[in-house]
Amino acid sequence: MRRWLLTALAATASGWTLAATAAAPAPVVLVVGDSLSAEYGLARGQGWVALLQQRLAKSMPQARVVNASVSGDTTAGGRARLTSLLQQHKPTVVVIELGGNDALRGLPLQGTRDNLQAMTRASQAAGAKVLLLGMQVPPNYGGAYGRDFAAVFPDVAKQSKAAVLPFLLAGIADAPDAPDAPSWFQADRIHPTAKAHPRMLENVWPHLQPLLR
Repeated sequence: MRRWLLTALAATASGWTLAATAAAPAPVVLVVGDSLSAEYGLARGQGWVALLQQRLAKSMPQARVVNASVSGDTTAGGRARLTSLLQQHKPTVVVIELGGNDALRGLPLQGTRDNLQAMTRASQAAGAKVLLLGMQVPPNYGGAYGRDFAAVFPDVAKQSKAAVLPFLLAGIADAPDAPDAPSWFQADRIHPTAKAHPRMLENVWPHLQPLLR
């Protein structure tokens, strides 16, 4: 009788485990970004988002990456598109890579902050974890503006308890005097070359991986 009870309990526990595994949804990573994530000027499959999908195909084959990035998009544009994206894809993680075009257009920092905050909260309300990818501006924008702009991303993350990568282009755009600096960017000096995108993924991965567990 005792052996029978132990066997029955083990079978029941195994059934619960299998049911829980079957019920767990496949992770969906939604990337809402601009040209840095939309493979601007690159052949398809060379951008960091495509490289992320390739990496997950090996380590987490059930995961799916949705790249909803649009070249030239601002935080206002991303905010306007987000609701339908959340409803359509039901992501488990939302990666927000927006803000650079706000700075290039001279848009008020408070608007950028408000839009990122709204996108973060909407994603969290939909049940997703959020990773903000920060950006910085060149020194010619002025020291004060540069510091204030860079601070927007960690500030929003702290208020929302979201994850943040302070600078997506770390190791790429912050060494302008390096001998190989020109090879990291296309002719416009704004968009990274294919060579830079694996490094961008390496910047993102340590912050994204914990959110997929």
